[in-house]
Amino acid sequence: MNHDLMPANSDHSAAGVSRRRVMVGGAIAGLAGSLGFSALTKSPAQAQSRSGSIFRSRAAANDIGILNGALYYEHQAIWAYSAAAGGLSDTDVGKAVLAIALANQADHMTHRDTLSQVITDLGGSPVMAMESYDLSAYLERGDGGLDSDVNIAKLALALETDAAIAYGNEVARLQTPELITAGATIAAAEASHATTIRAAFISLGIDIPYVPAAFVSAATRDQWVLKV
Repeated sequence: MNHDLMPANSDHSAAGVSRRRVMVGGAIAGLAGSLGFSALTKSPAQAQSRSGSIFRSRAAANDIGILNGALYYEHQAIWAYSAAAGGLSDTDVGKAVLAIALANQADHMTHRDTLSQVITDLGGSPVMAMESYDLSAYLERGDGGLDSDVNIAKLALALETDAAIAYGNEVARLQTPELITAGATIAAAEASHATTIRAAFISLGIDIPYVPAAFVSAATRDQWVLKV
């Protein structure tokens, strides 16, 4: 099943990537490049240290588990944008939501590919994408829906908000410093996705702040998400 919303000859593709995506993509690509994966390569002194080797093995196992959890949700986000796209109308609002979806989904694909590479280089096996994902908890809470352009945008906002919260929480558990830094850049990207969606609502005349709280966290989630 092909979940990619952006065809090779798409006008969106031809128009080029946004400044935000260039910045985020560069930071994430820097993860793979800067790790070099030199940050994960043993130095001569480390190679002679059995305790250092054991520590690295434990750190890698820890980080693989956390990164695979992140990869699962990147797969989910890519699928969700594709699944929701079929419900968008051909109106100006529907086209605007689709344009945002394409840009956000492209970022998630970059995250997916980089996380998969890092997990592999750490000696792990990247979790594979599923055929579909359960969004019922979001729908039951009223965190969006699949029945209109506006509710699809609200669902995307809830997913992006939760992604930002999750990355913020999980990166603190990583044991490789370079991965912590890279994970923080992904969290920032997810927060920017949420802000972009909120900006779209503002452009429709809805009176809400672009950034509703000084933090993106479980405690402020209700301020970021727009209910149906």
